[in-house]
Amino acid sequence: MTGASLLVAAVLAGVAAFLAVQGWPALMAPSSELPMQAPSLWALALPLAFGSLWASFLALLMAAPTAIGVALFITWYAPRRISRLLGAVIDVLAAVPSVVYGLWGLMVLAPLMAKIYAPLSAHLGWFPLFSGQPSATGRTIFTAAVVLAIMVMPIMAAICREVFLQVPPESIEAALALGATKWEMIRMSVFPFARSGMISGAMLGLGRALGETMATAMVISPAPFLIGVSLVSSSNPNTVAAFIAQNFPEAHGIQVSALIALGLVLFAITFAVNAIARRIATGHGREK
Repeated sequence: MTGASLLVAAVLAGVAAFLAVQGWPALMAPSSELPMQAPSLWALALPLAFGSLWASFLALLMAAPTAIGVALFITWYAPRRISRLLGAVIDVLAAVPSVVYGLWGLMVLAPLMAKIYAPLSAHLGWFPLFSGQPSATGRTIFTAAVVLAIMVMPIMAAICREVFLQVPPESIEAALALGATKWEMIRMSVFPFARSGMISGAMLGLGRALGETMATAMVISPAPFLIGVSLVSSSNPNTVAAFIAQNFPEAHGIQVSALIALGLVLFAITFAVNAIARRIATGHGREK
């Protein structure tokens, strides 16, 4: 077990070292050789990092409550036959390739969302989230976030379901014996026990959302070097993974190093997010 753990750590360190070595030349490269002639590598990386975090945060904001609700319904409220069926559906949704979600988001969801963006911008344009020229195609950062939320929700729901099933029966029986309703029992016995597991599931979903490539690249209509929070605008920040996928086929020379350096940025973001989640989950576990 020690050897396996050291092997995983060595592979992780090797990936980080490869990205750092291959991406280092891009830090010293002139702007004319960088992708899209960016003023500097950091001027290119910061908007993309913001886009990745913003889209993933929106997706997590929608997916986490839905996943917890679905897991609670499957575990405690649904009849056994329906529970098994819904559990199988959740497992199937978690295995659907991301390109399928991307096609659905591009062909079905985006046109539907475009009909909503215009009235939102007309009536709530004074608010930063709904400011700017509304997208006529629906290919916005919010549409991409909805697709990401649908993608990560099954993973989070499956993890939460398994965590809920591990709650000690004694805690459940004690709460019910004291006269608690089912919802009161869930709040007093299930949530405190499963809190660290729910956080871990949410962060696992967030990690997939941060690294998602094809679905985001197919749905979003990006603008270069943009940092903005508008959900309905036709100009949107791009994500690191989508930018790499869009530009790597035609990249050459120092541009390849720049894209690898962006991969290092995404690696660092994902590592930091998971480390924070690990710290939070461990802290809740100790409190429990």
